[in-house]
Amino acid sequence: MLGLLIVLAAVVLAFVPELLVSDIGTANRGNILSRLKPPSDLFLFGTDDLGRDVFKRVILGTRSALTIAVAVVSVAMVIGVPLGLVAGYMQGFWSEAIMRITDVFLAVPQLILAIAIAQILGRGAESAMIALAVTYWPFFTRTVYAETQRVRSSLFIEALEGLGASRLRIMAFHILPNVAAPVIVRATVGMGFTILTAAVLGFLGVGATPPDPDWGLSISEGRKYLPEQWWYATFPGLAIMILVLGFNLLGDGIRDLVDPRLRKSR
Repeated sequence: MLGLLIVLAAVVLAFVPELLVSDIGTANRGNILSRLKPPSDLFLFGTDDLGRDVFKRVILGTRSALTIAVAVVSVAMVIGVPLGLVAGYMQGFWSEAIMRITDVFLAVPQLILAIAIAQILGRGAESAMIALAVTYWPFFTRTVYAETQRVRSSLFIEALEGLGASRLRIMAFHILPNVAAPVIVRATVGMGFTILTAAVLGFLGVGATPPDPDWGLSISEGRKYLPEQWWYATFPGLAIMILVLGFNLLGDGIRDLVDPRLRKSR
């Protein structure tokens, strides 16, 4: 429930930031006279090196973080889930080919591969999303493959095959609903993981570009002023930590709900 509350609060702030900030449109507007001001009643989280309100930029960065996470996880699911179904249900060349390609992607650390792809595509939020989607689909493929292999040996699948049901019908209408729960858990946890990885790309300079209100980029810019102007990098970092924690708690809770073995043990 705590994870759900954090995620819901983030969604509300992403789409209705005016609930906390009335003039959110001025988040990218600097004022050199207010440069690097500490947290106060006027600037709740202080200001950055250009005099911009850090609180406004953290709030506005929520939309960017969630947009990247939803886009990356959605594309990864569209690619990975069908491949996992085919590899898990079909036998022979296509199954082996899909899983060997998946193993190649999984053999390389995701962050290293994402940085390489983002460098090739050029700096920008779109490049970061493409790089993360290309490197995250194998996790869905591996999850769906394992679950499909388990479901495939069930008696009702053998009965459907005996009745002459097509492979596409069996995979789409009978196997997919039975493997949906692990996919939902993977997607929920993947949202937090994607937010963290996207922030790392922004921190390393291959993600979002200024003046985008990106949390990772803000930490990268603020580290030059540590430890004196600590607020510049601290508050975007706390935002990342809280939102990633929320998705991880939510994913863990969903796993407990959908796994009857875990419910029984409790």
